[in-house]
Amino acid sequence: MKEIDGGVCAPKGFRAGGIRCGIKGRTSKRDLALICSDRPCVSAAMFTANLVKAASVLVSREHLAAGSCRAVIANSGNANACTGEAGIAAARRMAALAAARLGIAPEETAVASTGVIGVPLPMAPIEAGIGALAASLSAGAAGHDAALEAIMTTDTRKKGGALEIEWGGVPVRLGGMVKGSGMIHPNMATMLAFITTDAALPAEALDRALRRAVKHSFNRVTVDGDTSTNDMVLIMANGAAGNSPAGGGPGFSAFVDALETLCIKLARAMARDGEGAAKLLTVTVRGAADEDAAEILAKSAASSSLVKAACSGADANWGRVLCALGYAGIPFDPALADIVYASSAGEILLCRRGGPVSFSEDEARRILAEEEIEIRITLGNGPGEAVVWGCDLTCDYVKINGDYRS
Repeated sequence: MKEIDGGVCAPKGFRAGGIRCGIKGRTSKRDLALICSDRPCVSAAMFTANLVKAASVLVSREHLAAGSCRAVIANSGNANACTGEAGIAAARRMAALAAARLGIAPEETAVASTGVIGVPLPMAPIEAGIGALAASLSAGAAGHDAALEAIMTTDTRKKGGALEIEWGGVPVRLGGMVKGSGMIHPNMATMLAFITTDAALPAEALDRALRRAVKHSFNRVTVDGDTSTNDMVLIMANGAAGNSPAGGGPGFSAFVDALETLCIKLARAMARDGEGAAKLLTVTVRGAADEDAAEILAKSAASSSLVKAACSGADANWGRVLCALGYAGIPFDPALADIVYASSAGEILLCRRGGPVSFSEDEARRILAEEEIEIRITLGNGPGEAVVWGCDLTCDYVKINGDYRS
């Protein structure tokens, strides 16, 4: 497995592009993106667990039911959520416009939207810009970058990547991009993730691989405890690499590992770019009853506003961590818990067997002053282990979300 350039355009047969069509008003930022394959694809997707679902989610779920999708059109600046039948019609129109330009069926086209909820999606700029969007398509890194910029909202960093593996002696590539900065919590987040691959594999195997990857990546990210109406992870596989398709064996195992690695990279980048965040927070729980128990415990600690605020202030307030574990709803013996804080500046044991230990406040503050902090929790209840990613909580989070609509 090796990292390569090109993002979603790294796999053979994929193009991407992005333009400014005016959904975001007078800003010069791009706001309309398109990713497509030059040949049919098998596909898989996962969507928000929120009962309130955006029109794009409803339409895309319908189009992807057959497991075949070769293009996705996405806009930023407007979520097209809670917009009624007009919103559904707008999402269908977006798919039809893109499909017509690509010469494919609307049912082969997914739709994604992100932005303000409860505001009608203006179709005029999309109608006017669809030609320029199609013309912007590129098979190079520039196409990936333009599409990624077009789906960003409060993101401050571009988040993408690509990997290459060998499957039966044939090079196979995977590329991905993600947007997400706020309204992020497990069971998907305010995030759009688009993944491409030139691997050939059965639709059922692709779906299985995606679900495993999402479980260990996007469903283990938390920024602020809010789960969006628009979340989507979509993977398209066009088979252009020419490997022998299989749902098992060494080649498939390498593909599954690469997909999980790519998704974890994107998930970590999303947590690091949390709204107003200054620090990436990694919480690891070991010694829980099983993996699911460890995941719930780690999420509870990573989601705690008090834990996040303490990390922001470089305050080694480990009692907040133990408290957050205690209300997670998972049985464990607090008297067996050890808590260690770590960063590139070193590591320090703060709690042993559920109680305090003597430590240097100055050393703890130096460790917690770094941009990436780890909280390592060891319990004595079993073999379960899980890692969750989050971020600190700063005043800037309130500033960003206090006037988001204006």
